[in-house]
Amino acid sequence: MTKRAALRHLIAAPELLVAPGAWDGLTARLVEQAGFQAVYMTGAGTAAAHGFPDYGLVTGTEMAANAARMADCTTIPLIADADTGYGNELNVTRTVRDYERAGVAALHIEDQVAPKRCGHLDGKQVIPAEEFAGKIRAAVQARRDPDLVIIARTDARAVADLDEAVARANAAVEAGADLIFVEAIPEMAELAAVPQRVHGPCLLNVVPGGKTPPVDLGAAQAMGYAMAICPAVLLTTVLAAGDRALADLKAMGLPTDRPAAGVVEAFRRFGSGEWDALRRDYAGTAA
Repeated sequence: MTKRAALRHLIAAPELLVAPGAWDGLTARLVEQAGFQAVYMTGAGTAAAHGFPDYGLVTGTEMAANAARMADCTTIPLIADADTGYGNELNVTRTVRDYERAGVAALHIEDQVAPKRCGHLDGKQVIPAEEFAGKIRAAVQARRDPDLVIIARTDARAVADLDEAVARANAAVEAGADLIFVEAIPEMAELAAVPQRVHGPCLLNVVPGGKTPPVDLGAAQAMGYAMAICPAVLLTTVLAAGDRALADLKAMGLPTDRPAAGVVEAFRRFGSGEWDALRRDYAGTAA
């Protein structure tokens, strides 16, 4: 089974699919090694790794290249943020082809006006509903592998109301979207209503401290969501741990953290055994 076919099977299963966020090969492997069945390429994390806030400053080419590196180093499906598709329906067509060639199993395209910004920030704007539906139709037609999952994300709830967001979501389903992502739902009652009112499987974005109220994954499954992404779970943890370690180093003059494993074990987690075997097999006595 291909990664894309596996992802479709996981979305259709009764259990909630949970995809923690990652932004490079290291964090993607951490997600896989932790036992998760899918990994999410967070746009915010990818932007941060490039030194930017999540303000639409990373190009489609940079995002696709990052997705390719992440897809190549894991065996689980990669769901990737594709922002607005980086332009109109022509740009969306190229974006889907670039992401598909990169090896992603799914990508999501949103209805924000470019340049977009994080869905949990104020000041967003959305394009007309008809234009959004057209971009989703273009995305669906652009894929060469029918198993590539097209996710339609709408930010209309933060700009208008839930009725408008649901209308856009259902128009995206009619346009061929495989999964619906209603972003930044501010109330628990609305959170529960989305899977009931949308005519297709739904994705929930779990962002502690964001606009959506806290909801545990068991409750999300009970509400009827098919997938939950947790884009910030590693990002916020890494930032806090990095600040603490660097402050200790500056204050004390030496690293204070005692790693659970040494350098050799750390490299093993990222494939050193495989590369050592190749060296033994092909370099002979020179190794």
